[in-house]
Amino acid sequence: MSQSLALLEFGSVAVGMLAVDRMLKNSPVALLRCGTVHPGRYLALVGGSVASTEEAHTEGVFVGTEAGSLVAEVRLADPVSSLAEALVGGRNEPDGDTLGVLEVSTSPGLLGLMDRVLKAVPVGLVEVRLADDLGGRALAIIHGELTDVQEAAAMAPSCLGDDSELLNISVISRLDDTLRTVLGEGTHFASCRNWTPEGCETVED
Repeated sequence: MSQSLALLEFGSVAVGMLAVDRMLKNSPVALLRCGTVHPGRYLALVGGSVASTEEAHTEGVFVGTEAGSLVAEVRLADPVSSLAEALVGGRNEPDGDTLGVLEVSTSPGLLGLMDRVLKAVPVGLVEVRLADDLGGRALAIIHGELTDVQEAAAMAPSCLGDDSELLNISVISRLDDTLRTVLGEGTHFASCRNWTPEGCETVED
């Protein structure tokens, strides 16, 4: 995984594509992911050395700001490895006693928040979702001991910049076993299979 990461969110797809083109021409970064997300925005995730990522990030911010279309941005010089892996599809099953669920108004805002939380508090990362199928908001799930998850939730509001808003936080203690198994497979409604634990009521066909 790259030494450094930058994530930029644009309010215009056209401006986002232009910015990515300029970023790649200006710096030898890897284009880790880019594309359209809800609601009609454009995300670009790049990575590389600290210097090259800073150059690309600066260029992307300039293009987005000049066009009045930069929604939010973040650059991480030394991201937590579990967070970097989650951004490209990695996930873990929740095995802690308690879950923390965080919703943020922008994807870069969530990324910056989670990097600070994971460096400060001994909690694990279950999943990160950026904008798609979430109406533009971003979602992260953490797990660990109750006191650690509570500490992470308490520090979260102070970890956001002016371009992002913390929408909701839930701390779920003594996680239900069925929900634990469900979350181990993901959080998308469309891909969730039917679960009928022993002793539960069922819906007859």
